[in-house]
Amino acid sequence: MTKDSSEAATPPPSAARAAGDYGHPAPRRRVLLPAVLLAATCWSTFYTGSLHWIPRFDGHMLHRAADAFAQSWQAGQYGAAVPRAMAAMTGDWQSGLVYMGAVMAILLTHEMGHFLMALRHRIPASLPFFIPLPILPFGTMGAVIGMQGSEADRRETFDLGIAGPLAGLAVAVPLTWLGVQQLAVNPPPGFGPPLQNPLIFRLLIEQLQPNFPDPTVLYLNQFNPMLMAGWVGMLVTGLNMLPVSQLDGGHVAYALFGRRAHSLARGLIVAAIVAILVWEAYMWVVMLVLVILLGADHPPTADDRARLGWPRRLLGYAALVIPVLCFPPMRLT
Repeated sequence: MTKDSSEAATPPPSAARAAGDYGHPAPRRRVLLPAVLLAATCWSTFYTGSLHWIPRFDGHMLHRAADAFAQSWQAGQYGAAVPRAMAAMTGDWQSGLVYMGAVMAILLTHEMGHFLMALRHRIPASLPFFIPLPILPFGTMGAVIGMQGSEADRRETFDLGIAGPLAGLAVAVPLTWLGVQQLAVNPPPGFGPPLQNPLIFRLLIEQLQPNFPDPTVLYLNQFNPMLMAGWVGMLVTGLNMLPVSQLDGGHVAYALFGRRAHSLARGLIVAAIVAILVWEAYMWVVMLVLVILLGADHPPTADDRARLGWPRRLLGYAALVIPVLCFPPMRLT
């Protein structure tokens, strides 16, 4: 996800940026805060994954971990000290490591797609800010990059918007494929609210696991680390590619349709409100909160007259289908 953090100012032309003339000193990127948030998100995804996506907090958790570490160290079992402490603090720490690695690979690849494209077009951008949230099964709310989007023209805005989702999908799809292959044909009885599967999940389950009882839903106790990471990756990608505001899909839609994209965004917002009120489609509440924070309309680019060319147009039209494939159905239950 990208967020325009620029101040209102007349942006320098693209040609000037290409020649290295920004019109102002290039801002220094913050490193400490992104690094701390990255580490915190690694921990929160490891924690939720090790508890099989049912996070719970135990006041004696750290005490048990410290005791396990100290006992192993005093016994001279140095190599076992950290694994035993992790096992005492969590549960299935192997699953936690796999889930953490998989979900962080998806999120990091997504954000680096934006970041590297910003470097290519010489658009000032921050390092990714990851959002840890260990109270949710996912362990994170994704990440965001701040960039001076008003310095990008129409073509550059398109590139900045589409680079992240395509990069993230390049990792999420293979991980989902592996997760579906590891899915138990005879899963244990599900408990808790089911998570409805996005269309791409259903298609993969039907092809790779045709005997699975119900490809439309999965319960938390039926997920494996790869599959849960893929589900989270699809959710993040589908949400970001909604053609609204300054979400990635909003950048792509504005580059394709100009100010007509505002009507598309407002129509989607109205549809989301109706879905929430009529069908209790609470998944859309997340999108509405983002719209409230970011605003519904995409701001103008530095040059709305820049040509996209047909290759970008065709790619953009195809990318607008990503929410249909990746965003879970509206109802959680």
